[in-house]
Parts: sequence; structure tokens; C-alpha cells
Amino acid sequence: QVQLVESGGGLVQPGGSLRLSCAASGMNFFGAYNMGWYRQAPGKQRELVAHITSTGTTTYPDSVKGRFTISRDNAKKTVNLQMNSLKPEDTAVYYCRAVGAVDYWGQGTQVTVSS
Repeated sequence: QVQLVESGGGLVQPGGSLRLSCAASGMNFFGAYNMGWYRQAPGKQRELVAHITSTGTTTYPDSVKGRFTISRDNAKKTVNLQMNSLKPEDTAVYYCRAVGAVDYWGQGTQVTVSS
């Protein structure tokens, strides 16, 4: 059974940093999946914040470009999201997604940016 488990969320002051991690288990070909981090704030639609292909190409929306960095470690079956210069509008539940023949989602981790 495939599982994606996010960790690293929490409360941080504006301008601070957090590093989220997503660990995959039960996934035989992790390296073949494109991976994404998404977020969903209360009352808003879920949105993509970072994407990394199986070959390591990354893309970001303008809202986080230059502040967020996605990376992956195929040997450890993990994908990370380094978030710097956090803003209150980054507050959301952050989800990890594996995109392949079948999509998998994690359960999410809360990130709150507040003073």
C-alpha cells in the first residue's frame, strides 16, 4: 500500500523558514513519479506550489518563485520543500502528491505564518 507522509509543518513568524518533507512508502518506482507540493487555505482551492519531474526539472508559480525550493532524494524516497521568507498568505495545509499512472496524496501538514 502506497503512503505519502508529510512532516515539518508548524507555526513560524513572517520572514521565517520551514522545511517540509514527504516520505513515500510502498512505492516501488518512486524515481519514475513526478512529485508536487500543493497547498489549500481555508475557503480556497488547492493550488500547486512546487513541482519536480522524475528527471529533476522544477517549476513554481510566481507567488512562491525565489522563496520556495523543491528537491527530491530518490534513494530515500523523499521530496522536500524548503520555504524561506514566509508570508502570512502562505498559511495553509500543505500536501504532497505523486503523479503517475495513479496519483497519490499525503494527508497534509499545517503551516501557519503569523506573528
